[in-house]
Amino acid sequence: MNFKLKIWRQFSPTDKGGMKPYEIADISANTSFLEMLDILNEQLISRGEEPVAFDSDCREGICGTCSLTINGEAHGPTHPAAACQVYMRDFKDGDTITIEPFRVRSFPIVKDLVINRSALDRIVQAGGFISARTGSAPEANALPVPKHDADLAMEAAACIGCGACAAACPNASAMLFTSAKVSHLALLPQGQAERTRRVLGMVRQMDAEGFGNCTNTFECVAVCPAEISGTFMAKMFREYRIASLRERFGD
Repeated sequence: MNFKLKIWRQFSPTDKGGMKPYEIADISANTSFLEMLDILNEQLISRGEEPVAFDSDCREGICGTCSLTINGEAHGPTHPAAACQVYMRDFKDGDTITIEPFRVRSFPIVKDLVINRSALDRIVQAGGFISARTGSAPEANALPVPKHDADLAMEAAACIGCGACAAACPNASAMLFTSAKVSHLALLPQGQAERTRRVLGMVRQMDAEGFGNCTNTFECVAVCPAEISGTFMAKMFREYRIASLRERFGD
């Protein structure tokens, strides 16, 4: 298969950057998208050109590092999947493919397709710790959790923190990410002691990072590789409203 590529090239955070065309030929349909970029980089290096910088780690859809916008879609045309789970068979022979980094103000570009998503880390850090005993593993039945709550907590915990929700949102909102992190512990007994402080800290940090507000377009849900439900956003709104009232009037 042969493809024409338009790739965003930006050699430093202060560089203006722009789209640059490339052509690549004889690519197997079973080649993954990131492997295709590896092949392109080998060709660029052999010609003495600067390879395209992009992030990847597990290449199994687990780590969320492969943050690419492919033909205008966060993580590309295959959903639910991360960019590393996209294969060239998902495109037609001769297609022109546009590859850009996630376009979110809170994710500054480092180089080419590499972005800095430490804003998401700071949101998690703002949630603080839990007052759970450390050391040996507790007895499994010491803190019984209803199956419904356990299932929801596991679903929320599946968020891989890739940032595709913010990249797909027309407002660059990180509500889906933040709500998953808030809901994960809010649903479990271990997270109750810091429940109020956690949601206040994380939501306020999210706002401080410059993410936009949610207007319920649910583009975030459509591109989420972990299929995080939009219902967690509604839960976070309730958690935040209750926490705000408690902070204002006391428990």
